[in-house]
Amino acid sequence: MTTVAASPIPTATGALPLLGHAIPLLRDNLAFIASLRDYGPLVRIHLQPRQSTVVVNEPALIRAMLVDLAPGLDKGRFFEKMGQVLGGDSVVTAAGSDHVRKRRQLQPAFRHDEIARYVDLMRHEVVCTAEAWTPGGTLNVREAMVKLSLDMLAATVFASSLDEQAFRRLRRDLSVVMNGVGARVMLPDWVERLPLPANWRFNSSRAAVRDIVGGAVNGLRASGHDTGDMLSTLLRAEDPETGRPMTVHQICSEVLTLAVAGTETTASVLSWVLYELARNPEVDARLQKELEDVLEGRAVTFADLPRLPYLRNVITEALRLHHTGWLVTRRTLAAVRLGDWEIPPGTELAYCQHALHRDASLFPDPLRFDPDRWLDETWQAALPDGAFLPFGAGKHKCIGDHFAMTELATAIATLARMWRLDLTSGREVRPEARATVRPSTLMMTPRRREP
Repeated sequence: MTTVAASPIPTATGALPLLGHAIPLLRDNLAFIASLRDYGPLVRIHLQPRQSTVVVNEPALIRAMLVDLAPGLDKGRFFEKMGQVLGGDSVVTAAGSDHVRKRRQLQPAFRHDEIARYVDLMRHEVVCTAEAWTPGGTLNVREAMVKLSLDMLAATVFASSLDEQAFRRLRRDLSVVMNGVGARVMLPDWVERLPLPANWRFNSSRAAVRDIVGGAVNGLRASGHDTGDMLSTLLRAEDPETGRPMTVHQICSEVLTLAVAGTETTASVLSWVLYELARNPEVDARLQKELEDVLEGRAVTFADLPRLPYLRNVITEALRLHHTGWLVTRRTLAAVRLGDWEIPPGTELAYCQHALHRDASLFPDPLRFDPDRWLDETWQAALPDGAFLPFGAGKHKCIGDHFAMTELATAIATLARMWRLDLTSGREVRPEARATVRPSTLMMTPRRREP
């Protein structure tokens, strides 16, 4: 039997010497990454002068990369850049057996009973935030959701370990750092070493963020108090192999991971849900009816969440249409076989959830916000493995997926019953990708719901 060699992996057009594909990425990274799906299952792009990145477009190959080949892969470029913020010892940036050990160490913080305990704290912060809105005024929803996400983070992770001034600094510096990470993924490494104002701001803000979080960790450890928050849980955590507690540096890294995941991604998804409820009044009406039927006028609790399937579908559809991930990477440690292709060691692999979830061959009418698509069990069963990855897959799947869904559902169930948000006319809202995909300026007008 004759074996037919796989066709060569094509290279995307538009690369320049020294800069690679930095120009089209900086001009419109989401459009450029989405255009790569036209090249077929695999396509090369250049983020470094002498190194290519293979972008994986086919669901089966994405799943193979995340699950089947995981033991032979490192985390890759995106996570190296995130490591500049989180530290190389974070559960997000660690790979191999080190990742497995850290994941086991953190697992108690995400147990079912721990998450259930946080719902009342989350809901309280949502109510406090929403009560401060002005009926008929103009609200920057993206900024409001970032503040709310940080407030929920304060309540569940830090309790009273940080004062208001420290949180304002944390919010400011996190924004600078996350914007910088997004730029550093797209630009060659040598740009980071230039004496540019952007590099100075990034380095200064990164140091400030770690100082703020480190101060909170040291303060709580010195006090010996258990404040019932996630930070206290991390202080009690032990290495499953050595039995030793986590170091201050390790705890800082994991708290920063929670801060990044719990502000950037949560704020973006909340913003997109509120945007889609304004654009789709029939979806808003159905959600209102479900909330009224189930809650009967009382505040949402953890026990209510499984009884709100339409709310879950609304959030799931937002995670599809407006996914926050635009370039997730891995790196081969040895030669691997990916489908019909032999991939040499040291190769960067990447995929884009945002583009994947908008592929018309996988999701009919992909740009339409349609929560009911998740009611079609036949369609879902036919969806290829690796086509819908809201929290990734395999051993590196997001450890906080249940926490995130609980936080999103609690916030939307509370906000949607208090306010109707109308879009401000004449403003275009589009996705923009930095470290994560988020809405551009989203200005809306709050209207109180009738009791």
